[in-house]
Formats: sequence, C-alpha cells, structure tokens
Amino acid sequence: MTVVGLGLLGKRLGDIAFLAQCGAKVLVTDLKSARELTPSIKKLQKYNKPARGRAGIQYVLGKHRMQDFENCDFVLKGQGVALDSPYILHAREKGIPIEMDESLFVKLAPQVKIIGVTGTRGKSTTTVLIYEILKRAGMRVHLGGNIRGTAALSLLKEVKKGDTVVLELSSWQLQGFNEAKISPNISVFTNLMSDHWNYYKNNRKQYFIDKSYIYKFQKKDDILILGPSMKGKIKNVKSKIINANIKNVPKLVNLPGQHNLENIACAVEVAKILKIPDNIIKKTVENFKALQGRLKLVRNIRGVKIYNDTNSTTPEATTAALNSFKHKIVLIMGGMDKGPEVNDLNKILSNKTKKIFLTPGSGSEKIENTKANIVKVANLKDAINKSIKVAKKGDIILFSPGFASFNMFNNEYDRGDKFMKLVKKLK
Repeated sequence: MTVVGLGLLGKRLGDIAFLAQCGAKVLVTDLKSARELTPSIKKLQKYNKPARGRAGIQYVLGKHRMQDFENCDFVLKGQGVALDSPYILHAREKGIPIEMDESLFVKLAPQVKIIGVTGTRGKSTTTVLIYEILKRAGMRVHLGGNIRGTAALSLLKEVKKGDTVVLELSSWQLQGFNEAKISPNISVFTNLMSDHWNYYKNNRKQYFIDKSYIYKFQKKDDILILGPSMKGKIKNVKSKIINANIKNVPKLVNLPGQHNLENIACAVEVAKILKIPDNIIKKTVENFKALQGRLKLVRNIRGVKIYNDTNSTTPEATTAALNSFKHKIVLIMGGMDKGPEVNDLNKILSNKTKKIFLTPGSGSEKIENTKANIVKVANLKDAINKSIKVAKKGDIILFSPGFASFNMFNNEYDRGDKFMKLVKKLK
C-alpha cells in the first residue's frame, strides 16, 4: 500500500507502525525531504528494515511518483493531501481505492459505537470532555481522530465489540467518510467559522460540504448534536437533531469563555443521550481543565497569569480568546495568513489589549494599521521577554497567534512547545 504524507505532527506514525506490524508492504511518500522528515523517520526506525513477519517500509521523499499510485491495494491519503491532487486522480484512474485512517478504522472496527466531533473551533475540547465523562462512568471508551498523539488504525488492536470510540474529525478527515459513505452513530457539529481558506481557495461552501459528511450518511436511529451557533442551520437530515444549550452546563466550569460553554454543552448532550448520570457529568465538567494549547493557564509569575492558546490559528479564534477575559490583556500574536477576514478582530484589539507584541508573518501585516498599541518583534522569544517586562501584577499575558505557524515553526504544536519551553525559563 502507499501512504501519502508522513509529516512532522507524529499523527501518521502510529498508523504506519500498525500497518508495518501487520506485515503490510508499506511505501511512504512525502513532498518534504528526508532531512526535513528526519524526526519522523527516526521514530519508525525499528519498522524500516524487513524483519520476521514484516516487509519493512520504503520511503520516496522530496517528491511523488505516479508509479507509486499504481499496483497497490489502496492509497492511504493524509488529511492535508488534496482530493484533486494529480496523484490521487491517477490512482482513481487505475482503480486504486483511496482511504483515510479514521474512516478506514470505522470500516474495519468490530461492532462499536462511533461518536464523531467536528466544527471549526472546540473540536478537541468537546471530544476529550466526552471521552472523560464516559470514562468516569465506567464505559469501555477509546479516544482518537485529530487528537495529538493518537492514531486511529492502531486502535484496532484495542477495541472490542460493544466499545465506544470518540473521534475528533477535521473537514479533511471527513473526506474519507464521504469516500466510505459512512457517518458516526452520534455526530457533534460544534460551530462553523472561517478557516483553511488557503486549502479551500476561499470556497466556504466546499468547506461546509466536507464538514457535512459527519451527518450526511447517518441513519434514522442516529443522532446529530448541533452547537448553539449551529441551531437551525442544518435541515433535511435523516437522523434526529438535538440542539445543545448552555443552560444545561453545570455552574462550576474551569474553562474561560462563551465558546467553551458551548463546547461543554455539546459534550453534555452526548452524555445525556448515553444516559450518563447527572452527578457524573457534573463532577467531570467541574474537574475538566483546558487542553494544552487551547486557552490554557500555564504559569503565574508574580501575579501575572500566562495563557497558551497556540491552537488559535484564525482571527476568529483569537477574537473568542480575547472575549473570554473582562480586562485588557498583553497579547502575543502573529503568523501566516490562511485567508480569513480580520475585520472583527481589528475592531476589538484596541479595547481588549494593553499592548500587542506582533511576530512576523503575512497575517500580521493585516493588523498593523489598527489603533491598538502594537510593538513588532523579531520572534517568539523576543515577544515573551518584552511582554513579561511590561506586565504588572494582576495582568494577563495571552499567546493567541490568530494565524498559521508555518513561517517560523513546523506546525502549531511545535509553536506551542517552543512557547512552553520559553515560558518555563522565565523568572
């Protein structure tokens, strides 16, 4: 089989390792060079060479070859690989099935209940909270999908008939569900905002279409849960629609912001459908902390609170983060433009921030002319050092970039890791 996209996030490693363990003859191809992908290749080191029961892994890096998309059982497409890629189209012409890891897992898994979560923002928080509630309730539940450190196919070694699997699903991953003509038993659609316009070429309709596969193939007995902002926006579906309501969220919540109340509301609805006792839902929500990189409080230095929101890769996400706090904050932001408009963010920057430390990038250039107090910095380290100098006791330093990371980092996780290392060094 041919696996397209090794990447640096580490997500594909578990799937590739699982295929190699199963004795599959795996060819991995990526447009990045071997040098760029060294960290990922090293992690697969014990599977790279043929061994007893294993065929080993072959790599074609720095390019794709048409021949690798022929004469294979199937092509496992990475979520960032476009469906109209000439290589994917060539494979189709040759009659080669196109698979993606999460949808392939669902097709191969024994009789399990699948809960899928999508949306532009809040997918991870909602997914993990659902998982934690079900786990606390004593259910056999597994976590996967677009969650850092998880791999869908390797879950096949763990799941048993009757288990429940909670999957975070991006619009790209849902393309695989369309290929397979399947949707989760319980689907959650948190919200829809502007994102990935560089991939979708400013086609909001196509972005929504990809998201819609989370419910398109649901059956009459399946359920679709809509976040508060999605109420009334999806009609003519076969499944039952339930609208999440923040009135059902327990009073004690550790996550700041209206957007997080909406995420929690979605998770609560899933728990109710599965008849989880109210006391378990309440206790789990009250003890649930922000996920790393998602508006998470990471340090308190002499009364200055520092929040890591590296997964804020759009202006709308940074807007939501800023609106989560009552007082003006010291904001670190900046990065590469993905296409979404910045008008709403620009309108609130001067009222919501004391000072902005702006890192380089094409996205940063779109907010330079606001009335906010903006200081351009050379890099993230410069931004952190300057922000801690100007912040006073009671202030908040918020790292919420609002744009993509690929001008200075491998991805938003790499950006967040480097932020955390720098923050830990502060005295």
